[in-house]
Amino acid sequence: MATAENAKLEYEAGQAAVAMSALTDSGGATVFTSAAATWSGRSGYAPVVRPDGLLTGGAITPAVTNNVVNVAALTCNLAGVVTSVAGAPVTITRPAGNVAKVISITVNSSGALAAVAGTDGVSAAFSETRAAAGGPPLIPVGSIEIGQVRVTTSTAAVVASAQIYAVPGLHVERADFPLHDINYTKGQVEFLAALPKIHTGTLPKGVFASYASPIFAEVDSSDFVPPETSHSVSSTQIYGRTIGATSSTLGQGSFTAYLANGVSDGFVALKNETLWFRFYPDRYQSAYILAQGKLGISRTFPAGDQIQAAATISASEPAIEVA
Repeated sequence: MATAENAKLEYEAGQAAVAMSALTDSGGATVFTSAAATWSGRSGYAPVVRPDGLLTGGAITPAVTNNVVNVAALTCNLAGVVTSVAGAPVTITRPAGNVAKVISITVNSSGALAAVAGTDGVSAAFSETRAAAGGPPLIPVGSIEIGQVRVTTSTAAVVASAQIYAVPGLHVERADFPLHDINYTKGQVEFLAALPKIHTGTLPKGVFASYASPIFAEVDSSDFVPPETSHSVSSTQIYGRTIGATSSTLGQGSFTAYLANGVSDGFVALKNETLWFRFYPDRYQSAYILAQGKLGISRTFPAGDQIQAAATISASEPAIEVA
């Protein structure tokens, strides 16, 4: 009969902070991973994610001068830093003949506005393929695209409003598009759609994050119950038969913690914080259960017994098993 006699429960007693740094594309331009396997969600240590891209401003409008557009002041995420860029005029390069040419308006890696010219087309028809003749150029790695200007004549002229394109995801790299989720368990950022591979080398834009990995310490404890999903069935009788429906509920995790004095214990100081908990059914084996949730405690100070706390783990996700 298996027992938990040699079990061990650890809680997130500290955090190892990692400064803003580039995440690694897993290969699909959708999931970007970090060096840490797990991210802390504790207040003050929660991850900050900054994908490269436009945050505010940056509107591109025609100028009164030939071959020039005005770019409004903007803020953007650039290599993990929120960067302010002053508005300024930007000069475009027209094609050598009366053919299609796409010029991307960018913020370069130095935080300056810059025009990046595409290859002249073979006709007045535009291509939507990056680096193709008559198509938009590949953007240098570390730069962000904030719009495009599309022209079909070599003659110097004022740029018209209809020649300026600024649709997020097509012509503009926004920091908040597409949206993303944070996977605290795996220490990664997961976008709801693949990032466009519009940069030199057919790469997506940079994704940066600061985060903290949990440092675990053992707590004297017993009777661990992980937060898990339970299911229930309800039924309704109708003429001739019964129809049923199922529902799911995520229950609280719980355990009993044994304390030194119930006041100055490091474990007690973390009540009401969102923490990771790691439970080994056998401390001599590698398999464990991992759960994250807000720690709640209810202390008891008996006259003739060990001071203890009934602890709860209020989780937003069920615990997972790690073999």
